[in-house]
Amino acid sequence: MSIQPAPEQPTSRLFEIEATPFGDSGLMLKAAAGTAEERQAGSRRLRELVFELKPHGLLDVVAGADSVLVEFDCLAVSHSQLAQTIRLAASGGGLPTAGASAAGRAAELFEIPVVVSEAFSPDLPGVADELGISQEAVLGILENTELSINLLASAMAPMMGSLPFPGQVSRCREPRTNVDPGSVMVAGTSAIIQPFPGPSGWKVIGRTPLTVCDIREDPATSYTPGDRVRFRVIPESEWDALEGRFLRAASATAAHAGRTAASPAAAPTSGGTPDGNH
Repeated sequence: MSIQPAPEQPTSRLFEIEATPFGDSGLMLKAAAGTAEERQAGSRRLRELVFELKPHGLLDVVAGADSVLVEFDCLAVSHSQLAQTIRLAASGGGLPTAGASAAGRAAELFEIPVVVSEAFSPDLPGVADELGISQEAVLGILENTELSINLLASAMAPMMGSLPFPGQVSRCREPRTNVDPGSVMVAGTSAIIQPFPGPSGWKVIGRTPLTVCDIREDPATSYTPGDRVRFRVIPESEWDALEGRFLRAASATAAHAGRTAASPAAAPTSGGTPDGNH
């Protein structure tokens, strides 16, 4: 079914939803056409739409990179009924282009520093060999690609794609039982950051000193699906100055830096240092 956006919604576009039965109690939704980025943006909006709609019989919603699995009670609603309900809801609200986040706000940009070392990048040599390029080339692709956060994986981990690698990066043959928080990992052509210590089969090529998820913050993450990420490799000597800082959007970081620069410096105490210590 083709959905024509209303005239007052210039950011929406014709969007055809592909709905495929997934077992007796599942419906796989995705965009039937468009670029990879447009399909990912459509998937994010579909997920939000289903949560907002809460159609009869809904049990769960599982988001993928460019698809949404809707699980439902097959005794309460059929595949076709559920698909039609979602299509009608989408036709009324439209679906955004790739420039919007799932939260409905303009996409934010996050600049994430990464330290590369023997301890922080155990899989970098193997990834380079697998792709047939140098380690420097792998890091160059990581730094020079602006990635989109497609979804939040386990523990609010930001999953990003797509890296223009010359091939697919395989997962570890034996997953690690404990990967350090802040680890920057790749698999296929996607990247992800480990928020908390835990197991993973993704390949670790660096680590950020920033805290990407903090339950003491509200919200616990400052990013949402649809936001953009740029990685920047920094020397290990800068780790201590950044360690533990909460990841915030580049706009918020710049605003904070501006306020700090505009604040008058504290006047030195007579006979002492500028901070008042003698």
